[in-house]
Amino acid sequence: MSDIEEIKLRRLDLTVLLVFLNLLRLRKAVDVAAHMGLTQSSISHSLNRLRAIFDDPLFLRRPQGLEPTAFALALEPKIRIAVEALGLALSKPEAFSPAEAQGVVRIAAYDAQLAVLVPGLICALDRLAPGLRISATAIGRREALRALEDRQVDLAFGYFWDVSDNFIAEELGQETYRVAARHGHPLFDSDMTLESYVAQRHLMVSMSGDFNGVVDRSLERLGLSRHVAAVVPLFFPALATLSQSDLIATLPTRLVDRHGASFGLQSCLPPLQIRPFTVSAVRHARDARNPMVDWVVSQVRAFSTLRADTSVGAVEAG
Repeated sequence: MSDIEEIKLRRLDLTVLLVFLNLLRLRKAVDVAAHMGLTQSSISHSLNRLRAIFDDPLFLRRPQGLEPTAFALALEPKIRIAVEALGLALSKPEAFSPAEAQGVVRIAAYDAQLAVLVPGLICALDRLAPGLRISATAIGRREALRALEDRQVDLAFGYFWDVSDNFIAEELGQETYRVAARHGHPLFDSDMTLESYVAQRHLMVSMSGDFNGVVDRSLERLGLSRHVAAVVPLFFPALATLSQSDLIATLPTRLVDRHGASFGLQSCLPPLQIRPFTVSAVRHARDARNPMVDWVVSQVRAFSTLRADTSVGAVEAG
């Protein structure tokens, strides 16, 4: 675009373009003024601007009204396309059509959320949006936010306790904990007490390899501690380990409910109060009005029944 063309473009506005199109249609300035709710002087002023910008009279006065020049008639389809494009930009986004959608939905989450949320989502897409594909990556919170920032993923699921204004977090529900161990573990021979719980050898899940987590902080408030015999970075290796050992683990309720039986595990409520956590779907702010992301989140919400289970055993942490 040349400098002269840019200067001319800056002199145009949507009102002037609408005046041009309405003059072509109605052929009388008084009728255009009434139709647009403007004064006749405003119409004349707009026409003068158009003539100066395009260096053409555009409309010739005749007894029956205004007659467009050949240049004006040739200009009309180009102006109409520009106005319609602006109108489309101002209109509401088209409704998302899952059955016709094509593309890849990229998701980041820790493996617990992948195991609980993604299977249902894949089934929903297979049934309602077969043209959409899922690509899921098992990464932690910080890496997931970085991937959203870098456009590597569309959504992140998990526990995000604070996010900047660059992101939008939508709560899916509250998650609680269950104590899990192999079927027939002596721990289940009688009602679990806090004493029998802390006396066990514990398995813990931590991507960073830490031996201290939310359970330990709850025990500390009671002046107690437990023995963490092993730490693994993911939840499914934890389930597999429990099935082959006498270790116990305190794991997210939904994970145990969905997959514990497949590993031959039993579970029960922990004998102390452990702070529940919120599971959210997080997107980048640039996707605040992305209809595909909206639809995917709505599907996850439809089959996700995350809710807090406030029941605990005989002893509660203060």
